[in-house]
Amino acid sequence: MLFGKRERTIKRIVIVEDEPLVAFDSEHFLNDAGYEVVATVDNLADAVRVIEEELLDLVLSDISLRGEGDGTDVARAAAAKGVAVLFVTGDCPPEAQGLGLGWLAKPYSDKMLKAALDTLDSLRSGRKIGKLPAGLSLFRTDDGAVQKS
Repeated sequence: MLFGKRERTIKRIVIVEDEPLVAFDSEHFLNDAGYEVVATVDNLADAVRVIEEELLDLVLSDISLRGEGDGTDVARAAAAKGVAVLFVTGDCPPEAQGLGLGWLAKPYSDKMLKAALDTLDSLRSGRKIGKLPAGLSLFRTDDGAVQKS
């Protein structure tokens, strides 16, 4: 559609975050931006339950979580269901790079999160991606390399 809004490929999101203020801010921003936040959880067991029970387009996951397991375990569960993961964390370990689409470095603003999601949407839609938004690193590019902003 010329001049129309593109249809998003990312609509339904689960937030996996152990910092209550970050989770709260992200959930409210994403809802206001037109995304459907299916659930906001802070541990592996709840994340796996949501991934198993819901139709999702994306998991936003911190690496550090409450209780047993971490964000890499969440990413493995998501991969088993064919759901993409964007890590949102202050420090992303190398072992996470094969498990998600990319990493948005904390701290991030609402504007940075929106730009990251727009970039992932473009990537999933097959559109060319130019310069990455601030704070975003993609783990998989056309040549298999990590691309950083």
